[in-house]
Amino acid sequence: MFGADKGHAAQGDQRLNGKKLKIGIVQARFNAAITDALAAACLAELRQLGVADKDIDHITVPGALEVAVALQALAEKSSYDALIALGCIIRGETYHFELVANESGAAVTRVALDYQLPIANAILTTENLEQAVARQTEKGVDAARVAVEMANLLESL
Repeated sequence: MFGADKGHAAQGDQRLNGKKLKIGIVQARFNAAITDALAAACLAELRQLGVADKDIDHITVPGALEVAVALQALAEKSSYDALIALGCIIRGETYHFELVANESGAAVTRVALDYQLPIANAILTTENLEQAVARQTEKGVDAARVAVEMANLLESL
């Protein structure tokens, strides 16, 4: 998603300037090995973009379906410039995968639109564990970059 833009932060690209931003992260604990790696990559990138540790609130919830209600509670506080949703849904043998993937994605989008607040959605939806592992770092970094860029964009509009 940001492959061509990765060098911009070092070149002073204000779209990726995280200084002065307050970011909330909601992480699902289900598939914790993956979501912990997503969170680590996301937090490291937020710091790299200039977001101060004191300006990052990181909370956890049981699973992907609970992410949106926690995002909504953070949005209600009106103190965040952007939010980040982290989770991992891996296809199983039942329809449950589609239900969780569709409902969690729609709920995250609804919170973003209802509160006019950027939410970077990094709830992975993969066919298997190998796909999730292959994406955990890149998507954590992408989520941080999307949150910072969109916060700056909305501030400028």
